[in-house]
Formats: sequence, C-alpha cells, structure tokens
Amino acid sequence: MSINLKNLVPVLDAKWLGNETDIFVDHISIDSRSLQNGSQTLFIALSGANNDAHLYIAELIEKGVQNFVVQYIPENVKDKANFLVVKNTLSAFQQLAAFYRDLYHFPVIGLTGSNGKTIVKEWLNFLLSPDYNIIRSPKSYNSQVGVPLSVLAINEKHNLGIFEAGISTINEMINLEKIIKPTIGVLTSIGSAHDEGFDDLEQKIQEKLLLFKESSVIIYQKEQLVDQSLKTFCNQYLVKERVLFSWSFTDNTADVFILKKETKNDNVFIQYQYQNETFDLEIPFNDSASVENTISCLLVLLYFKYDFNTIQSRVKMLYPVHMRLEVKNGINNCSIIDDSYSSDFQSLKIALDFLESQQKKNATKTIILSDIFQSGFSNEELYSKLAQLVSDNKISRMIGIGSTISSFKSKFPNSIMFENTAEFIAEIENLNFSNETILIKGARSFQFEEIVSLLEEKTHETVLEINLDSISHNLNYYKSKLASDVKIMVMVKAFGYGNGGLEIAKLLEHHKVDYLGVAFADEGISLKNGGVKLPIMVLNPESTSFPSIIQYQLEPEIYSLKGLNAFLKIAKEKNLKDFPIHIKLDTGMHRLGFEENTIEELIETLKHNSSVRVQSVLSHLATSDEPKHFGFVEKQIALFEQLSSKLIAELNINPIRHILNTSGISNFPNAQFNMVRLGIGLYGVSNDPTEQKYLENVGTLKSIISQVRVIPSGDSVGYGRRFMAQKETKIATIPIGYADGISRLWGNEVGFVTIKNQKANIVGSVCMDMLMVDVSHIDCKEGDSVIIFGESPTVVEMAAALKTIPYEIMTSISQRVKRVFFR
Repeated sequence: MSINLKNLVPVLDAKWLGNETDIFVDHISIDSRSLQNGSQTLFIALSGANNDAHLYIAELIEKGVQNFVVQYIPENVKDKANFLVVKNTLSAFQQLAAFYRDLYHFPVIGLTGSNGKTIVKEWLNFLLSPDYNIIRSPKSYNSQVGVPLSVLAINEKHNLGIFEAGISTINEMINLEKIIKPTIGVLTSIGSAHDEGFDDLEQKIQEKLLLFKESSVIIYQKEQLVDQSLKTFCNQYLVKERVLFSWSFTDNTADVFILKKETKNDNVFIQYQYQNETFDLEIPFNDSASVENTISCLLVLLYFKYDFNTIQSRVKMLYPVHMRLEVKNGINNCSIIDDSYSSDFQSLKIALDFLESQQKKNATKTIILSDIFQSGFSNEELYSKLAQLVSDNKISRMIGIGSTISSFKSKFPNSIMFENTAEFIAEIENLNFSNETILIKGARSFQFEEIVSLLEEKTHETVLEINLDSISHNLNYYKSKLASDVKIMVMVKAFGYGNGGLEIAKLLEHHKVDYLGVAFADEGISLKNGGVKLPIMVLNPESTSFPSIIQYQLEPEIYSLKGLNAFLKIAKEKNLKDFPIHIKLDTGMHRLGFEENTIEELIETLKHNSSVRVQSVLSHLATSDEPKHFGFVEKQIALFEQLSSKLIAELNINPIRHILNTSGISNFPNAQFNMVRLGIGLYGVSNDPTEQKYLENVGTLKSIISQVRVIPSGDSVGYGRRFMAQKETKIATIPIGYADGISRLWGNEVGFVTIKNQKANIVGSVCMDMLMVDVSHIDCKEGDSVIIFGESPTVVEMAAALKTIPYEIMTSISQRVKRVFFR
C-alpha cells in the first residue's frame, strides 16, 4: 500500500491542515498501542461510546506518527502534524477502505449469514489457496471496523478475496457492501443470532442480501423465505447476467440437489445431482452444521468449475476451525466438546446435535452452559425453549453459569447453577466428572476456556504446536514477491527445521510448491514413504546413499567430480536414462560445489552422457542477509550467471537455475532466475526486522508447571547453587530441559518463559529434564500452561541472547517433544 495523502482529501471530503504537501502513507492504523505505528502511518482517530482515540494523538506524535484523520484537532497538538479533518472518522475509515477496494479488480467472495461465515471463509481459503493468492478477513473481522481493516490489507499480489460481513441491525450492510463489493455472494445458514436488531426474519434476510447488490452470482440454500426475499431483492437491484446458484436437501428444483445423505463412522457421504449428473462426496464430519457449510463450499468450487476429483480430494482434507466444536480428551475418561466462544440459541441446537454424534458409548451427557445472548426471545421464552431442548436431547446433567440462567433453575431438572465462572471453578473437584461427554458452551465474557483447560486430559505436558495456517501464510507472503513464472523449492530438511517434516511436506504439496529440499537421503526416503509425491532434491547426498536415492526417485545434488563419477557409474550399471541431477556451483560460499577451474572437466564428463539429465544448476549465497556484504553477493550472482550460462551453452541444455535463499528472495529480486529456495522464512523467521512483522509465528513450544514452592531468602535453586534468593521467592518447576533442546546458556536469568502473559525469568541452571522460574509476581498454580517460545519469547529473541541463530534454536528441539499440528 502506498497512498498520497493529498489524494484522500476529496475521497474523505476532508479539510486539510498541515505543512507538508507530498506525503505517502503505507500503513493504516486505528490502534494507538500498535508498535507498527510510525512515520508512514495514517492514524484514524475513532471515537466510540467508551473511548476516544483523539486523546492519544499527542502520544502518537511523540512516537513519530505525523498523519491523522480526525473529527477535531486537540489543542495540545495543533500545528504539530498533518490532519485530515472529517465529520465522522468511522465513515471516513469506511470511505477510505471503499476507495482502496476500487483500486483492485479481482474476484471477491462475500460471505454473510447468521452462522458459518468464519468456517466457510476459512474452508474456502483452504480449498482455493493452491490456485489463488488469497486475501481474507483475519479471524472474524466482519464488523463495521473489522471489514475495512480486512480490505485495507489487500496488495497487488492478491488475485482472490474472501471477506465476511456481519450485521446486528438494519442500515449496517449498506456500508460493508461498498467496502467489500463482492462479485460472488455466499449466504450461509440463517439463524437467530442478532434477531433482536430486526423486525422479523424476512427483514433480516433482506438486509443481509444487500451485500450482494453488485454480485454476479449468489450461492444459497434454497428455502421458501430466502427465495421470496431473493425475488424481491433481484427485482430491486438489477444486475446484468446475475446467477442464482442454489442447493437443497428437499427441493429438487435447486441447482445442486442432495439425493442422499448417509453417516458412516465419523464421516458423512452425500450424493448430489448437478447438471444432470450424479456425484458422490465424502465429507469428513457428521454434524449438520459442518455438512451444510461444506455444501456451501462445494457450490463455490462448482461455480469455479473445479473437476470432481479435485473437489473430493480437497474436501476430504477439511478440518475443524479452531475454537469451534473441537473434540478433546478429558479427565477421567470424559470427552470434551469445546464450543466455549459461542452462546446463541441456534448454534446451541447444532452443538447438541454434535454432542449426540460424539458421545461415548453409555456415557453420561452433560452440558455446561452460560447465559445466552442475542437470541431474539424474551428471557422467559428463551429459557423455556432451552429447557425443552435440554429435555429433548436427554441431557443427564445441566450446569448453568450466569445470573440470568441461574434465575430460571426451576425449569431445568437435575441442574446445578453458578453465578459466575469463578464459583464453578472453585467447586469443580466436587462435581465428580467421570465417563461423561461434556458440551462446554458459553459467551466469550464467561472465559470458558479456563473450564476447558481444567477438564482437558493432560497427556502431554510438553508439546511443540505447529500452526499450519501460519506456514501457509508465510509461504504466500514469499510467493507474492516472485515473478509469476518463477518456481519455488521449500526446504524441509532437519525435520522441517525442527517443526516436523512429513506433515509440513504434505501441506506444501497441497499448496503446489515445485520442489522440496532435504539434506540427506533418509529424510527424503521418509517423505516418500509417507506418501509425498513432489520431486525431492537431496542437498548433501553421500555416495553410499546413491542406490537408495535412485530406488526412491529422489534427485541428488552433485557438487564434485568424484561424486558425479560415482553416480554415473551406478546409473550406467542400472541402465538409467535421463535421471535428474542438480549441479551445485561454488560461487564464493566455499562449502560445496564445482569451482570455476573445474567447469571444463565437468562439461566434458557430462557431454554425450545419456544416463543423467541436468535438472537444475544452483549455487548458494553466503551473505544475502547482511547489507554490508551485498557487494559480495552481487559478485556471486554475476559468477553464477557466467558459469551456469557456460554450462547451458556447452551442454545445450535448459535447466532450472536457482541461487536465492530466504533472505535473497527479499533482498535480490532481480536474481530470481527460474526458481528460489525458501527455508527459514517459511517457519516465520526473517533476518530483517521490517519483514518480520509480515510473517506469522509457526511453532509454539508449550509446557506446564509441575510444582510451585516458596523458598526463603538465602536459599538456592538448582545445580551449583547458581541462584541465591535475595528475598522470599516463589519458584515454579517446568518439565523441560536441555535434553529437550533448551540450551543451558538460557538459564541463570538470561532467559525467560511466559506464564499468564507475564515474563518469568529462568533461575539457576537448566537441568536435563527441568528448569525453574521465578513466579513471585504471577498468580499461578500447578498445571498452568507455560510458553517456552513462540510469540514471547520468540526464537529470534532467544538466538540474540544466546549469540546464535534461530535455526539452531528450532532444530535443537528434541524429537521426544511431541509435535501437535493444527489449522
């Protein structure tokens, strides 16, 4: 993003007050606390019922922010910055986003409805991301403020948008439509959420349909009331060649008619009819909400003209969206259904269906439920309906939390009520949870994630959580820097930089990268045995591994005449023809590769040899991340161009050429050649602090507190008594140590962990299996979660303190630490 501030004056109908006349901004902010605010930021001072951002302008100016959109200029900052004065900053913010959206002309999917928007959005992103560079709403940014923030994140590399829009009353969608301007509309399930903001369901549907004023297609579930509303809507907003694309379980006039729906084990199998053909589709869920959301996605894929095999293969890989109906193992042989961030009546019905499908054999069914908001009913009507719902679903035990639901206790037989979450937690050990399937469902304000944490089985105290969505994000970030015809090889050596090789390789295969890179043959063999079909290059092949490389169809990097001759000998013995090899040139790294004085002999050896084919020619940059050595990099690139061109001319070949690593991709865009190699950047680490903010953290190393004790002044902690308490000190012991990959140098108050979002310094020496931290200032207890690294501390911070590099931190994590992958 780069916007000339003066150009925004007519867009925002603003009055310009400032001294500078030619100012460009590349960042829009509404959060005064953001560390990203700087000289290129345009800060929009929103005013709300509980806060007025104008009050923070002086503080922002001190931090370097010079450009503001305001409703008024505070007296203490007059003449100190550039101001665009408008009547309403929220309206101006939305006008800015609408103006920015108009600069781009790719397809945009707009999602609205009562339920399923975020899930469908995330699933569509997953299903379409192999073929598109997608910009989508982060999390559930679907509000009057969230939508502009989402749209303003578009950049020139995006070629598909997926945005969700949520409204709670009339006259809201018209603003969001101007910002999103979807070309493709998807109407998800219509339920009771926010019913109180509308006169009736018909008005609610009509308001939501306003998002699709200019859409060329509207995808929806065919129902009588929706059809009636659509007829009225289409008559009012005439769009040339608008398509209504519908599906139904019951109406065979729908474009996609579901003929049959069967549940087998944990999956649902549907048979659908489309364009006079019948297809079978396996859906990896069996609750009705997920099935309906999947069908919405199916129609989008059909509209995009995906073939059946592609649809089936991708749909089978769909996953539960985080914090929505997640099934977890609980204490005492319980199962936990975690729906702890939702409390509307409609979604409760869906969750109860899911509870029924997930309950263990002969297990008691229990529900822990908070007050329900946004139901559209009076409290008397709502809790009467809820009581009937609980009865119909044969819930054995009902636990209500909240003052409102507690006041209706008489409606719920076999119920226990608590005024708040804290009261429940204080009594949790006396509630004797055992052999139950427990649905935990509550509004965000009740913080039911604490209940989930207490009831969840603690089978693995130390785990490395790998966020596959972040890997996808980081991959797409670097892809956006490449020319359209440049291939990408991703390095998954060293167990995926410590994150787990096979799982990441399969994700990369889904994203259609061109090559994978490993260090040794056994890593490649493991991936091939795991079903990975992508071509895999082995960077450091030993001659003894050549037979295995050939057997498993791996592709060796050849970096010496000795290695080349050894491979050619085996290739001839096996009567190979055109087996792909990769020629490594040494352009200055002086680690591996053919040097300039060996090129003639290399050419002579390869000439007239039909056993192998030079698939690529590569080299490696020594200092692509250090600006003071960029001159050396330029010499490497020039030498690579010279030597590789000589090989191409002399051998009459057309190989892939590649020299750029992660830092090279960012710093030397003119040297992309035919392919680049992405390594540490995929895992969320950049050597450039400016670039780092665009990457997402991938790995979070977590453990728990094993024990808490208080020691008096003068007592010591750990081997060698390297920590002596200067006062009474509370110490927590964490079950992770140097055998798990935590450097001993990180101990003795050099390093820290994070507990309850607070820093806890490591005291004493790191032991083989444990480390100790000072938690005197933290209200914590045994069993509480501990972040060893992730968002804080980051591996970059750890590496700086230990005078090493993030690679070493990440690859040191022992394989005895369980890896947990999630999207």
